[in-house]
Amino acid sequence: MPRIRSDPNLNLCPDYNLEDFANTRAQLVNDNTTEEQAVQLLRNIWLANNNLDKRLWQQQLENDREELVHQRRMEEDEQERLKQERINEEEDTCKEEPKKNKHKYIPIQNSGVPDDPAVTPCSYALCKLDKGEYLELWYFTNSGLDEVSTKKTVDDDAMILSSLPDGSTAWTYHSRNSVRRVLVS
Repeated sequence: MPRIRSDPNLNLCPDYNLEDFANTRAQLVNDNTTEEQAVQLLRNIWLANNNLDKRLWQQQLENDREELVHQRRMEEDEQERLKQERINEEEDTCKEEPKKNKHKYIPIQNSGVPDDPAVTPCSYALCKLDKGEYLELWYFTNSGLDEVSTKKTVDDDAMILSSLPDGSTAWTYHSRNSVRRVLVS
C-alpha cells in the first residue's frame, strides 16, 4: 500500500459549484438527478474518500510508532548485549590476571604488623653459612636461638655488639689472639 504523504485531516473539500467542475457535474446530471444533487453527490464521494484516507493515515501513524518502538527496543537490546559482552570480557580478564601474576595476588594474612624482633641465628652461624662451611644444626634450634639473645658467638676477626651482664651494651672486637671491649651506653 502506498504511503500517504500529507495529513488528510487538513484537506478541504473542493467547491463543486465552480466552473472547473462543470464537466464532472454534467456527467452526473440526468432526468432523475439535478445539478445540486450532483454537487452533493460529488461532496459525498470526496468525504467518503477523505474519511478512508484519514483512517489509512491514522493506521500509518500507528504502524510508524510501533516500528519506532520496535527499532528502539532492538537498539536497546543490542546495547545491553554489547554492555553484557564487555562485562563478561572484563570478568574473564579479571579471572585470567591472577593466573598470570600469581605472586601479585597472593592473599595477605590478616595478622597485623609483627611487634617482636625477628630471631636470627648468631652472626657466627650466618658467617659460616655465607662461607658455605659446615654448621651444626643446633644453631637453628630453639635453644641455639635463645643463646643468641644472651651470648654472642663470633668468628675470628669480628666485631659484634654484645650485651653485658649488667644490661649495658658494648662493641667487642674478637681476633685470633685477643678480645677487646669498647663500652657503649
